[in-house]
Amino acid sequence: MRVYIEDIARHDGESVTIQGWLANRRSSGKIHFLQVRDGSGFIQAVVSKAAVGAEAFARLDHLGQESAIVVHGTVRADARAPGGYEIDAAGVDVVSEAHDYPITPKEHGVDYLLDHRHLWIRSARQHAVLRVRHEVIDAVRDYFNSRGFVLADTPIFTPSACEGTTTLFPVAYFEDRTAYLTQSGQLYNEANAMALGRVYCFGPTFRAEKSKTRRHLTEFWMVEPEVAYATLDDIVVLAEGLVVEVVARVLDRRQRELATLERDTTTLERVRAPFPRLTYDDAADRLRAQGLPFDWGGDFGSPDETALSAMFDRPLVVTGYPSAVKAFYFKPQPGRPEVSLSVDVLAPEGYGEIIGGGERLDDLALLEQRIADHHLPPEAYEWYLDLRRFGSVPHAGFGMGIERVVSWICGLEHLREAIPYPRMLHRLTP
Repeated sequence: MRVYIEDIARHDGESVTIQGWLANRRSSGKIHFLQVRDGSGFIQAVVSKAAVGAEAFARLDHLGQESAIVVHGTVRADARAPGGYEIDAAGVDVVSEAHDYPITPKEHGVDYLLDHRHLWIRSARQHAVLRVRHEVIDAVRDYFNSRGFVLADTPIFTPSACEGTTTLFPVAYFEDRTAYLTQSGQLYNEANAMALGRVYCFGPTFRAEKSKTRRHLTEFWMVEPEVAYATLDDIVVLAEGLVVEVVARVLDRRQRELATLERDTTTLERVRAPFPRLTYDDAADRLRAQGLPFDWGGDFGSPDETALSAMFDRPLVVTGYPSAVKAFYFKPQPGRPEVSLSVDVLAPEGYGEIIGGGERLDDLALLEQRIADHHLPPEAYEWYLDLRRFGSVPHAGFGMGIERVVSWICGLEHLREAIPYPRMLHRLTP
């Protein structure tokens, strides 16, 4: 009976078949200890010469790492074994042999590992990260689906900027036209919200930022909810609930993966709503009180976000950023046009912004003025202005970066491990 390693506990004492790959091998006299992976987990198969015969046993002597094998044997509980179970092998079929596998148990440099990312993802650590990523995405979808949100996809090819013209990736389109890879689905998501009320889009986004920091990729995934008739307070509560549910889900279902990553979950276990809240003004005062040079009107850099988040034991909500550091579509605070109705959620432990959003401009004249102030081509936004001409209402939303959340939950040093194939300033392969 074929089974997956993740289900092995259900088959204690039974004869099973595992189809997978040889992750590692060590031998002791007349016994081989094979570490086998099948995509769902890792398990040790104990192979004795007496059980499989001298010829089969000898072939395993020369079997290289990542050879494809099928193991037949009996599941046996063993508290000493990783995962608590082993397989006493009765036979091993070799599907294909591999030799000179480039990634060995020895230490390799990051660039070398990224050059071999297509193979690096087979390792136990990367396996754990990507399964946590899967759980995060699954939890996000469940969170919105269970609250009446409709998934409404937005285009990858766009005619204009959403977040700023300096970070656009141009793409040659038909008849000498230029399109751009989407920076965000938000503008189209606003249109979706005017039709469907509560919506979210979920997909890849692209930013041509020439950044080498650990917090930036040129291609990353975002979930972006948008809600008609919502206020800033409404989406702050929505964002808090999302973060709480995602973290709780990973803690409940991915303990094994977190253990593989040696992640101290103490901070994650403290993630409860409501989160502490500061206005941008208060945050700026706190930074200056700590002796950090910060002038009102600038955006927070990584050191600023790290210092602010270190003041609290759970994610931090910061509202009311200067309008000058936010995109053209943010609604100004009544009586303070220099301040936007915006929010960022900062993760603890120095991981920075994981959510950014706010209320959108619903006034046609002011939106037209903002487009002009940002030197954007008005013809590209005619369709967007229609949303204010025909049934304009207050509305709000946010974007959450999947890789940043995964990086924080897993305790990673860099976002490059939080996505299967990272795209960065100097990396386009594999």
